[in-house]
Formats: sequence, C-alpha cells, structure tokens
Amino acid sequence: MRYNEKDLRQKATLYLEVETEEAFRTEVETELENGQWAELYERFYTTLSFGTAGIRGLLGGGTNRMNTFMVRKVTQGLADYLKTQSDHPSVVIGYDSRHYSDVFAKEAALVLAANGISVYLFPELRPVPMISYAVRNLKTTAGIAITASHNPSAYNGFKAYWRDGAQVTPPHDFQIADRANAVLPKQIRTITEEKARSNGLLVRVPDKVEESYYNEVLSSIRNMDIIKTSKTLVAYTPLHGSGLKPVTRLFDEVGIDYVTVKEQEEPDGSFPTVKLPNPEDHDAMALVLRLAKKKGADIVLGTDPDADRLGIAIPLSDEKKEYQLLTGNQIAVLLADYLMMTTGHRTKQPVVVKSIVTTDLVKAIVEKRGGVCKDVLTGFKYIANEMTLLEGPKGEEQYFLFGCEESYGYLTINIVRDKDAVSTALVAVEMLSYWKDRGKTLIDRLGEIYQEFGYYTERVISVDFEGAAGQEKMVKVMQSFRDLTAGEELVGRKILQIEDLMNPQEGGLPPSDVVIFHLEGGERVIVRPSGTEPKIKYYLFFSTEAVNREAFDAHLESRVKEMREGLL
Repeated sequence: MRYNEKDLRQKATLYLEVETEEAFRTEVETELENGQWAELYERFYTTLSFGTAGIRGLLGGGTNRMNTFMVRKVTQGLADYLKTQSDHPSVVIGYDSRHYSDVFAKEAALVLAANGISVYLFPELRPVPMISYAVRNLKTTAGIAITASHNPSAYNGFKAYWRDGAQVTPPHDFQIADRANAVLPKQIRTITEEKARSNGLLVRVPDKVEESYYNEVLSSIRNMDIIKTSKTLVAYTPLHGSGLKPVTRLFDEVGIDYVTVKEQEEPDGSFPTVKLPNPEDHDAMALVLRLAKKKGADIVLGTDPDADRLGIAIPLSDEKKEYQLLTGNQIAVLLADYLMMTTGHRTKQPVVVKSIVTTDLVKAIVEKRGGVCKDVLTGFKYIANEMTLLEGPKGEEQYFLFGCEESYGYLTINIVRDKDAVSTALVAVEMLSYWKDRGKTLIDRLGEIYQEFGYYTERVISVDFEGAAGQEKMVKVMQSFRDLTAGEELVGRKILQIEDLMNPQEGGLPPSDVVIFHLEGGERVIVRPSGTEPKIKYYLFFSTEAVNREAFDAHLESRVKEMREGLL
C-alpha cells in the first residue's frame, strides 16, 4: 500500500504541537524520524470518534489512539454541550486501574474546570457502578468513567454518563458526539490543578457518597440471616482492578469468609498475571480456581478492572476438587430464578430487562412466575432506559427487579444505572447460601431449572478485525449477511425469518447494526459488530427438552464447529 507521506507528516506534526504527554510524543517522533509510514498511517488514518457513549482505543500517540490530547478534545466537546443544558453544570469523574487512567481523569477534570464546570473527582480508582451511583447521589449533570472495561491492557477509554447515572443516550450522545468530533486544538481550554481547586471548581467526591452506596447495597439483601449462618467461603479475585476494596468491604460488613488471590490484588494496568482481564475467560480465572481448590471454597468470584462484570465458578461435588465456570447466561438464569422467588413486592409486578443476545430462558422463568421480561439492544444503557420508564406512571404498577447481559453484566439494585459486579457479588453469595440452606447446590438448582423449562444453551464466536483494513472488511461482512433472504440456507439450515435491525419494525427495537436469523429446527443466530472492540460477534442459540439434554450435548460441539465454519 502506498502512503501519502506528506499528509501523514502534516497530521503527525499538528498532533505533536498539542500533545503534552512525553511517552505519546516519543512514539510519533520516532516513527517520523524512521519513516515508518505504515505505523503512522494506523495512528492517523482517522480520529477516534465519540460513539454512543464515549471513545475507546489503543493507548498511544496519534488521533486514532487514546491519549491526553484526545481526552481533552472529547472533554471540551462534552463541556460545550453541558453548558447548553444547565446554567451550573457539574460532573463526577472516576477511573480504574488501567495505564494513564488517573492522568486522563485529571486532564478531563481540568478541561471542565477551565470551562467553568464544577467537578467531583474520586481520589483513587473506583468501580464503574460507584461512579454511576455518585452521579445520581450528587445530582450532577453528567459523569465520566476512564476505563476500557475488560479489554486487553493496551486499551483505555472514556465513558460519558448523563444525570440519570446511565451512559448517555439520544439525543445527548449525538449532540455530545457532534461537538466533540468538531473540536479543534485551539478551542480546548485547560487550567492548572492548583487554580481549579482554589476556585472551588475541582473537589474530591465526598466520603458520604461511598458510604451511602454501601448502605444501599446492604439494605437490598433479602436473606441476610441465611448469609451469616451459612458459613460460606468465597474465593475472589479483582484481576488487578478496582473491585478489591468495595467487594471485600461488603463481605466484611456481612461477615462472609473469603480468600483473595494475592498475586492479583494490587491494581496494575499491565494485568501481569493474565492475557485478558476478563472473568469470562477461563485463563483469567485460573489462579482463583487454584486457590479455591486449595481452600475448599464454596463459590468462586472474579471481577474485571472496572468491576462491572462478574464471573462465577461453583464446585461440582462436595469434595470441591473441580469447579465449573458458569457462562454469563447461566449466571443470568440463576439470578433471575432466585430474585423472582424471593422478591418482596406483592402489589407490583416485577420487571426483568435483558439484552437480545441473552438467553431466552430468563424470559421463560420470569413470565411463568408472573413477571415481565423486556428485550433491549445490547448495551446496559438500554436496560437503564427501561429503569427510567419505571420512575414514571409505569412505576405505579411495576418495579425493576433485575437487568442482565450474557457478557457477565448484571444489576440487582435500583440505585445504579450500569452493570454492577460489586453488589451482584454479594447477591451471588446470598443466592448460594439460600440454596445451601435448603440442601442444594447451584448445580442442583440449574438442573432443576432445565428440568422445568427445557435445556437452553448458547455459544458466542468472536472474530477480530484490527486496523483500517479490518474496519473495511467488517462492513463487507455485515453486508454479506444482509444480502441473504428467507428460504436460503445458512450454516446448513433453512432460513425461516430474518430481522435486520437497521430497518426495524415500527414499535420495535431502535435501529442498530444487528441481523437476526431464525433457522429451521429452532436455532437462532445473531450477528453484530461489537460496540467497544474491532470485532464481529456471532451469538448461537439452541434449546431442547430437558430429557434430551445428554444426547443434545453429545452432538452440540460438532454442530457449533459446523456453524463456525459456515459463518467465518
């Protein structure tokens, strides 16, 4: 590929004039000196754009990377919009353990302060759910979380929240995006930290906010006595992230015995003990599983760097020598089942909200037990939207009980508007204790659910598309699926129906880059690009009668292999 060296040099030079972080400057300067045009092209062929809730990308120098300049640029756009929404706007800012998270948080705070916007800054790393809660508690206009969630260590990101504590949604996200993407370097304002603090525009988040969060979580527990008497031992890992202090504090408050993975306790953006800091990943949970076997833990818990995702593993026998890492769908099923059985309301109807790529077994459980289950697009902000509706007239007859996504995201409390692994960790122990008190394990309970509702199982296939060429290929791949029609075959099955959410039905889900295929034999395939990573995800759905479970499992892997080969 031939590169426009003059154009790249010009873009790099303009970037170097405004980037203040030495490490990012050096990367670009070195490549300029050595004429590394392919590398420079990847850094500058585009500018990270503010998407539906913020920006996320590889750390490094360039406009297509996460760095101090890009954080300032996006924050200036946010500031411009906030001033159209409030005479006295204010923002809460928090961050996780990733490289430069604290730096980016402070840079964002100083840009906001320079624009006359009041800023509450957490003094050290905090989980995403606590940031969401702080927005609501302090009644700020918006919030910022510096995090790349479960992405590899080379990434970081900037997530924007609105005054309801949820990630920004229309029309705010489009308005912020337009302003952020249009900001020129000379339009970015900033001041010194000393001046921001002396002017009263930059203050720390009051301790009472965190105390209120803990109190609210503890008051939401349904069976506190059972937890205290169950003598449950938890093996827990924060995967070098922000979960350690809040999760173990709640355990201490309740009196839960726990052991933690010492090698993964300290916050570390390099995530030195794992390739991917994601509790979905078996390798990431290897150390905590080893600890669980050594100590004989009753349940294994893991949270990702910003503590919004929760992984759970449970022993397969009383000897506790082998553990099963539950899928995100299995966790959602167990939680939905437990919460529907123990909900305290009797005069209102419980509402459970799940993403379209989450197992339909949740819906079957909720509806059979008298609740309402709503399907929404992938992204917890859509679950938050449904929670907001329940604050209006709908709330007179219904109430929010549970929100879930198959990608290990859960919410069991009404005070937060994003995934919350911290409070859900406590609920998971409560759920285990409840069934333990009745002589059952979570494996037992899952089997009972399958026996009652049928056997549901799912698989997810992810394919990466890195760089500029990858982005172009993703567009072509999605179009190839849109070119299919009902009656044709896909992965060896006849297509019965196609739902293209880019052209949704009136009154249905909002437009989204998602294609759903209903296949002969009851199988379903959902294809969508990831909203946070350069990849396409394929969700495969299967179900059968419980009595056929063993025979079904016997051929399932060969069928998944066949589908993988047909899709990729």
